Amino acid sequence: MKDIFKFGIKTDRIYGLDILRCFAILFVVASHGNNLLPFMDCEILSYLIFDGVSIFFVLSGYLIGGILIKLLDKNKLTFTLLVGFWKKRWLRTLPVYFLVLTVLVSLNLIVKHSFSFAYLKYYIFSQNLFSAHPYFFPEAWSLSIEEWFYLILPILLVFFINILKFSTKHSFLILTLTIIATINLFRFYLYTNLEVSSLNDWDLLFRKQVSTRLDSLMFGVFGSYLSFYHQRLWERQKQFYFIIGLVILFFVQFRTFNISSFDLYECVFSFSTASIGTLLLLPYLCSIKTGSGFLFKCCTLISLISYSMYLINLTLVQDWILKLFDLISGFKNDGHFYYGVRYLLYWICTISLAFLMYKFFELPIMKLRKDK
Repeated sequence: MKDIFKFGIKTDRIYGLDILRCFAILFVVASHGNNLLPFMDCEILSYLIFDGVSIFFVLSGYLIGGILIKLLDKNKLTFTLLVGFWKKRWLRTLPVYFLVLTVLVSLNLIVKHSFSFAYLKYYIFSQNLFSAHPYFFPEAWSLSIEEWFYLILPILLVFFINILKFSTKHSFLILTLTIIATINLFRFYLYTNLEVSSLNDWDLLFRKQVSTRLDSLMFGVFGSYLSFYHQRLWERQKQFYFIIGLVILFFVQFRTFNISSFDLYECVFSFSTASIGTLLLLPYLCSIKTGSGFLFKCCTLISLISYSMYLINLTLVQDWILKLFDLISGFKNDGHFYYGVRYLLYWICTISLAFLMYKFFELPIMKLRKDK
């Protein structure tokens, strides 16, 4: 029984980034859980719950950018090298995603007798390339952005390095700035051609499409470029950067929850502002190499299971498990106690099920990745 709770923690993990990943997923789960407590005024609390997905974007960009920079610094860019990179990345992200997606499609088919061929788009991450994300499996919107980033960035690097003959260093810088500028210009184009009259419009048309959010990951890539090629600048005044980053994130959060009109800033530049805020946190957090004690173990565990937590917390846990609980328990909507029990169960199910998925599904597959 004790073996169930054992999991390997690599000694080369950066604890500061685990802290950031831990907070990001807790922000996501807490935000999704707000609708389970309709009797509570969560407005004040919402200012403390940052956009965890935007944090994940920058963090992913930083880590993937760092992997590619170190890979290309020591090796010639070849097709074999790219295939090896994609295999390792997709063995980490795709199996558990396909597992959850297939479970949800099967539940819809068996229980609700509902099936749509539009579900197939989720298997190739095309459900929100240039359009609003469908209602089904709503949390998948960010995963398609990340997967297209994993595919597109190496291909563009081939073009810059092998065809245009730029150096690796210059390729990363030019590519990063070009994508950031291009996506901002595309958002500006949408802003001038679309009518945005509600938070839901803004969310679906600007926040949750692949074509409007790829730049968020490129801010992380820019961070990996700075940390590798300009280490002194990256590490200088890191505590000051951290404080400024927090101030920016609080500013973004305040603006988001006090939107009176969907102006140029909100539709075009707010995403870059949030990404810059997260980017400024990284130099200091990267300097925190390790930790100790119970808090360290909890933070690291949540960080390790964060991907599974993200995949299951909304649709699988809220829409299926909690509704099954209502059906079996006979609980009725009888006030605060009912909502409190469901909210507690939401967190317990999300964390425990994510842990089991990580232990018995993700870890064995990651072992295959190492064997390859």
